[in-house]
Amino acid sequence: MPLHILLILVIGGIASVTLLLHLMGKSRLLTLDVSDAKAAWLRHFPDDRVQDILVSDDRHSALVITERGPGLLWSFGADTVARHLHNFTYVDGETRQTIRFADYGAPRVRLCLTADERRVWQDLMRGA
Repeated sequence: MPLHILLILVIGGIASVTLLLHLMGKSRLLTLDVSDAKAAWLRHFPDDRVQDILVSDDRHSALVITERGPGLLWSFGADTVARHLHNFTYVDGETRQTIRFADYGAPRVRLCLTADERRVWQDLMRGA
């Protein structure tokens, strides 16, 4: 088979699968509620005891309070990522907040928190 026809078939196939997944809603960012956040946290850290969960207004991140201290759970595509808040840096911006971890697997996350959420989350994260 000539190379130019093979390239057209490969590119067309990838584009078709991508379009189909997008039309099926599989490209949407996962939204969280308290029960989803708890289940996702326990999937990442099954030995933790969850004491409280604060879900952000945009429902893409949650601050999870455990007996080991606070942790952060956020949407990453159709799944979640969770990290305990140990050895992190919090950078407060006007519209977005950035948390930098000392972890090459998830070096940073950007959050969109309201002014009220920022105050509460900062107070709870200081305890880390």
